[in-house]
Amino acid sequence: MNLGLSDKDIAFREEVRAFLRDNLTPELAAAGKKATSVFVEPEYTLAWQKKLHAKGWAAPSWPEAYGGPGWTEMQRYIFASECAIAGAPPLAPMGLNMVGPCIIGYGTPEQKAFFLPRLLAGDDYWCQGYSEPQSGSDLASLSLKAERDDDHYILNGSKIWTTHAHHANRMFCLVRTDLTGKPQQGITFLLLEMSAPGITVDPIITLAGEHELNQVFFDDVRVPVSGRLGEENDGWTVAKYLLEFERSGGSSAGLEAALNRLRAHVLESGLEEPGLRTRLETTAILLDAIRVTEQRIVASLSAGRPPGPAASMLKVQRTEMMQKIDEIAIEAAGPYAAVHEPATWHPESNLDPVGPDALSVAMAKYLNNRAGSIYGGSNEVQRNIMAKAVLGL
Repeated sequence: MNLGLSDKDIAFREEVRAFLRDNLTPELAAAGKKATSVFVEPEYTLAWQKKLHAKGWAAPSWPEAYGGPGWTEMQRYIFASECAIAGAPPLAPMGLNMVGPCIIGYGTPEQKAFFLPRLLAGDDYWCQGYSEPQSGSDLASLSLKAERDDDHYILNGSKIWTTHAHHANRMFCLVRTDLTGKPQQGITFLLLEMSAPGITVDPIITLAGEHELNQVFFDDVRVPVSGRLGEENDGWTVAKYLLEFERSGGSSAGLEAALNRLRAHVLESGLEEPGLRTRLETTAILLDAIRVTEQRIVASLSAGRPPGPAASMLKVQRTEMMQKIDEIAIEAAGPYAAVHEPATWHPESNLDPVGPDALSVAMAKYLNNRAGSIYGGSNEVQRNIMAKAVLGL
């Protein structure tokens, strides 16, 4: 395994840095640094996506034939790292990183021709219709009913924890089309418009006081059969394919950038809380180990070798590391962590927070990121996958 950068990779890194210097405005950088989750408000993510799309960099992981830049695994890793270090706002993951690859893999020629250019340009904003009330982490138990009526499906039921459904104009959704046989065998994957009659979006306000989540109700909603991705009753296959992208997306660069900003604040402010600096450096060492694991996987992929159970392993490591960093930030903020000032979280706010600006979103991030070890398949489930795949248990 060679983790060193080639001359070509170094030149590419400099090109990325130059692009970021020229195009990442202070407002966009503030949106990235003040983000309380991986979902930033569309007014910033879409503005940043348009800049990337003009450069041909909006979808680093897409094949070149569908509008991707044709980068190597290492170039994708460098790009993600440099964007995180610069504080660029993460693009909305539901479209480019999740449903986009599924459409490339399972879509009809007509679906690809229609949806993929719109995804790249940011003309569509997607949400994910997976979780349901009473289903918990058992996705296969979903019950949103879809009955066939000629060339339409009629949907009745609801989805919950639907991130940014109040912003989205489209949803990719798992529905129940057959009640016989194993639960996984009666699921269908649909692409639908959020403006369809019968759809109601109710907000769910998080512990941090943010409107990021929603419950979506379907009352006799008609969805054209042409919106089906894959075959009827075979949506579980598409869903598993999508989860590979949800679990493996991203890198530790964002965590490293957050930790470095936190370390700088602690050093500059002279905080002397017992054990705080020790925890910072211990976390940095653990983060180094994650980065090396990522680079080993990049090396394997570059050599044409599959990463094995790495997606599950990194999903666990990244989300639990994220939570460690959040806990240290709360400790560093001290009594200011409990001050609720959402008006100061806005990237273009002219209000000064009561406490240190560097930690103004510490509590909101801590509360939001508690879900990190649940979404995309709970970490307990990921450990079971690793136990079977690696240990043969």
